[in-house]
Amino acid sequence: MGLGLTERRAGVNIFLAKKAPQKASDIANALKMKNQRLYACLRSLQNRGIITYTEEHPKLFFTLLTGEPLTTFINANLEKAQQMEVNRERILSFWRSMMKENTQLRE
Repeated sequence: MGLGLTERRAGVNIFLAKKAPQKASDIANALKMKNQRLYACLRSLQNRGIITYTEEHPKLFFTLLTGEPLTTFINANLEKAQQMEVNRERILSFWRSMMKENTQLRE
C-alpha cells in the first residue's frame, strides 16, 4: 500500500508475489473476491506495469514488481511529489481564497 496501491490491489499483488503464476479464478477464490472486482484490480495493476500475464488460455498472472518496474514506479511517484511541491504555494493560495470566500458568505 505504501506504493500507492489500494488494499485490494496490494493484496492481489502480494498474493501473486507468493503464489504466481495463478489463474484469475484461483486468485478470486483464494482472496474471496468477486470476478468483476478482481479483473478491475488486475487491469489496474497491469496498466501500472506491476503485473502481467501469459498469452495461454487460461491466462496465468504474475507480478513484475521487482527491479526495473519497481524503480519506474517509484520514479513516477517521485515526479508527482515534486510537481506537487512546485505547485504547493499555488494550491495553498487557492485553498485560502476558497476558505476566505466561505467565511465571508457565512457573515
